[in-house]
Amino acid sequence: MQAMETEVKIRVADREALEQKLPAFGFARITERTLERNTLHDTRDRKLRNTRQILRIRQYGSKWVVTHKCVPSGMTEEGPHKNRVETETLVEDGPAMGKIFEALGFGPVFVYEKWRTEWADQQGHCVIDETPLGVYAELEGPSEWIDATARKLGIRESEFITLSYGRIFELWRDQSGSKAANFTFDEIPESFRGKGF
Repeated sequence: MQAMETEVKIRVADREALEQKLPAFGFARITERTLERNTLHDTRDRKLRNTRQILRIRQYGSKWVVTHKCVPSGMTEEGPHKNRVETETLVEDGPAMGKIFEALGFGPVFVYEKWRTEWADQQGHCVIDETPLGVYAELEGPSEWIDATARKLGIRESEFITLSYGRIFELWRDQSGSKAANFTFDEIPESFRGKGF
């Protein structure tokens, strides 16, 4: 399925307080807290990254999803929301899909992990991600819905983050001097929780 994905991230200081607000605004929890592991694939010269695309295999619990994302045609800079054309599908065997990508010249280049809980109302999703650098929420849906939902939750537009988790990790690594190669719980010590961007 292909669709336009519109979203923002927000740093979350108090996860419990946020989750307590959601039901009052019409949100229902659609998945329990589940470990998610994402592997990005690219060529050796990072052709996809250099053209602002990603090719990803995601394991979410027992499900495997393959995703391609790219910047919409003609878009040169981000507004307050992140917009991507997203094509994704469920697959039966993620590791086998990875081998196919490798055979085509797209090897694994980056892994990122989080514990994700998904909430949704009639128009969009609010997911809560516990990452190796702290907790983030993502609001995904129509632009107007994102802005209205953020206001209800007491979130200002100045708090919106349009960076990918990969970019958040790179900024943290540059600032901290860490030698971590991936955004995973094994590679980032617990002492860094809450020190993301």
